[in-house]
Amino acid sequence: MAKFLVAGITQIETIVKVKSIPIDYKPLTIVPNSVFTSIGGTAYNVSLALTSLGDNVRFVSMIGKDSDYSILNPHDSDILLPTKYIKRNLQDTPTSVILYDDKWNQQIFEDIKDAREAEFDMTGTDDLIDDADMVVLSNANFCRPFCYKAKEKNKKIAVNIHSFSWDKVKYNTDFYKAANIIYMSDSNIGKDPYDFVTEIADGYDIDIVLLGQGKDGAILYDRKKNIKVHYNSVSTLDIVNTAGAGNALLSCFLHYYMETGDSVLSIRNALLFASYKIGFMGTSSGFMTTSQLKEWHDKIWPSNDIFSEMKAKVDSNSES
Repeated sequence: MAKFLVAGITQIETIVKVKSIPIDYKPLTIVPNSVFTSIGGTAYNVSLALTSLGDNVRFVSMIGKDSDYSILNPHDSDILLPTKYIKRNLQDTPTSVILYDDKWNQQIFEDIKDAREAEFDMTGTDDLIDDADMVVLSNANFCRPFCYKAKEKNKKIAVNIHSFSWDKVKYNTDFYKAANIIYMSDSNIGKDPYDFVTEIADGYDIDIVLLGQGKDGAILYDRKKNIKVHYNSVSTLDIVNTAGAGNALLSCFLHYYMETGDSVLSIRNALLFASYKIGFMGTSSGFMTTSQLKEWHDKIWPSNDIFSEMKAKVDSNSES
């Protein structure tokens, strides 16, 4: 069990099933069971996923000043997150609307309210960072102080780039420079994905780059292993909604990487974890436990004992 400090945006998300994207105009569309609202956001979802996998998570975020902490732990949630490090210092809690169609195309509308300008009170956070085995950051502006402090303390840092675009590279430079591990989607890279991960890794001396490729899987770049490999996606449950798959992929990868130190074992588990997650509605549901993951792994790859490999890795790391 690793200790993670996870910091980033929490938001209220509304997911809407539409016939197709782009949307044809109609003054009113009535479709039963087509609108779903829940709490979500990169840091929130990663915190839930890591907790489901058995890790110790310190969740750091900001919500609206009039919001109740109970929104973070809905009554029907199987996982409860501590709210000790949640600040109610925003004018309103950030919100988003995610449209998706039968082909799993998405169109996302976000309103992060005043989160870009708001500052997080860093009093007492030194001990919080000292106690963490890894610091997992969204590229939200208020996360920069955590980025600087974690780097100074020589902590392992993973950065979740919420939405990559070339015009935001300068804005995210501090995060790139600090990161040991970085995750992003291939949605807006505009070039060969293998060239892209090499450019990012070499440009900022990053150890591991995870490039999510949606239904096509993911590319793993690992400097120490000297590999740059594509892995196909995995099929488990019928797909309900793909929103939040990237956060699930990153979370599971980090859990197993901290446990085994092996990026290949970790990405294979992460793809399985993400595949199961997209069988549920909403970005913050459908996270497996480690025992559930093993059960699914045995169904899909019964002759490939990856968990024995992982146990050997853990035992080897413990001895060293």
